[in-house]
Amino acid sequence: MGIDFNNKQINYDKLSVDKYLQDLRLIGSLSGLFSSNEIPFLHYRTTENFYCADFSAENLSRADVSADAKLKTKGIGIKTFIENAELQKIAEFNNQQELYRDLPPIEMIKKVAELRNMRMQFTMNAYGLNDLIYHCIVRNKQGFYLFEEKMDFIDVDKIKLKINKTHTFIFTDSKQEYKFDSSKSTLYKRFVTREYFANVPVDILTDPIEALRQIKLGNDEPVSFYETKIVPLYEKDKEGRKIIYERSGLNQWNANGRKRDCDEVYIPFNKDMRDLYENFFPARDTSFEVELPNGEIISMKTCSGNDYIGKSLMSNPNKALGKWLLRDVLKIPQGQVITYETLLAIGIDAISFQKQPNGKYKLDFRKIGEFEAFIKCDDG
Repeated sequence: MGIDFNNKQINYDKLSVDKYLQDLRLIGSLSGLFSSNEIPFLHYRTTENFYCADFSAENLSRADVSADAKLKTKGIGIKTFIENAELQKIAEFNNQQELYRDLPPIEMIKKVAELRNMRMQFTMNAYGLNDLIYHCIVRNKQGFYLFEEKMDFIDVDKIKLKINKTHTFIFTDSKQEYKFDSSKSTLYKRFVTREYFANVPVDILTDPIEALRQIKLGNDEPVSFYETKIVPLYEKDKEGRKIIYERSGLNQWNANGRKRDCDEVYIPFNKDMRDLYENFFPARDTSFEVELPNGEIISMKTCSGNDYIGKSLMSNPNKALGKWLLRDVLKIPQGQVITYETLLAIGIDAISFQKQPNGKYKLDFRKIGEFEAFIKCDDG
């Protein structure tokens, strides 16, 4: 096991790195459960969980943003791949195809690059990050090797198309090389693995099943389950199209009638959701605390209407949610109406609320399509 602290982007302490390497070594020894390859296997979700546990980082992997973990003010994108397989997937744009599919190749590439940059900036804004870093684990026959590099924004003005095939486009921006596969709506980046800051050998067990059988399970209490509900940031018009109305919802500040603060917003909470989520939120007009992705705490409540749960989700004061969401995260200028296309471009159109044991809630973002999948599952 070796460590060279000169070749890393983050100032880790040695004890945490040692623990992380030992955890990777342990899970790598069980590779025979999943693969017959002589190169140790490492599932990306396992890596994300180990990284967050050993470095006390916040796990963002379920939020479908550009970072898998948050370590103080740094966002960490965790990549795991076999040595010499240096072209790796970094983003998918299945839900944004309508924004680029009919464009000529170079314009398509530039649009995809812009969407990638917007998603990265959104991640930084939403989670209060100053930097984005790639943390990479390279696998070979000897074990695992770690290196890190900055997660660069793509320089759209310097894009040059190197290979232009039917569905495959390889391009550079003078700093990095990328590949976009339009048939899979997937963007790849070439990682050049020159300098490692740590490594650990891995001995693959010949009988991992028997090794697991030797583990003595304790009488620990069951794992707590934190109930989570998803709420869309949009409504639907008469034709069933997703829409953010010009004078309501996230554009409440633009409503007719009394003069309103430029940051006033609410999140629509329709009758079907009120019935389904009745016991999840407190009664109408009862405040509850919500932790935002950047760690800030705001007060929220459901209000309006006559049901047990109100038909609107608002912050208290009302402008607190709009200030954070519209100005700090989405960077919408004051006085500019937000549209559904704004959400489509960054790949999110819903938020989730996770209820904590203390009665508070944690808010996070959800990608396009997750609300529909969730409501279908939750409704049985």
